[in-house]
Amino acid sequence: MSDTDYAPPDEPLRVIHADHAIVVVDKPAGLLSVPGRGEHLADCLISRVQQLYPDALLVHRLDRDTSGVMVFALTRHAQRDLGAQFEGRKTKKAYRARLWGHLEPKEGQVDLPLIVDWPNRPLQHVDHVNGKPAQTDWKVLGHDPDGTTRVRLFPLTGRSHQLRVHMRELGHAILGDPFYAEGPARDFPRLMLHAESLRFNHPETGKGMTFTAPCPFR
Repeated sequence: MSDTDYAPPDEPLRVIHADHAIVVVDKPAGLLSVPGRGEHLADCLISRVQQLYPDALLVHRLDRDTSGVMVFALTRHAQRDLGAQFEGRKTKKAYRARLWGHLEPKEGQVDLPLIVDWPNRPLQHVDHVNGKPAQTDWKVLGHDPDGTTRVRLFPLTGRSHQLRVHMRELGHAILGDPFYAEGPARDFPRLMLHAESLRFNHPETGKGMTFTAPCPFR
């Protein structure tokens, strides 16, 4: 999907949790996390959040075509604290995905360094010399009669397009991926990738909190 085809979903903001320091929402697929270049890319999740919470600040992002849990800070302190948790790999993230083909064994880890593919930005690719470390744990949830696989993915690092590239490198691209899937694996109504849960420590109390959003696809 190109920027000229941007047609964000017109649906109410789904707030999972809000307090004096944070707001957690369920991002729909097809909506940018932050505005792109140009007025036609102005509609995005943070602008919608700021309509209800004017002080909302960005902490992390999800790809446009990925749905699921995102947290925003409501104070500068909360933004710094949460940012440090993401940077220090102190958060725990779990994703649901559907993959092309029959993935075996039941679980494993992909450990492949990634870097931007400069001639083909925003695509990323594996580079064992210049790439940044990237690890993803995966667990098979089930195999479907159509030859696809349902998995839960646990990114241990937070590289751009990490899950999408790692699954492609396994030979099992995420269904509906306009960048990394090929042939019939691309022929799905959306990218079958959903940020199912996010765990972090509250920036004010330090209490561990886990937030979830139901997966919108089977």
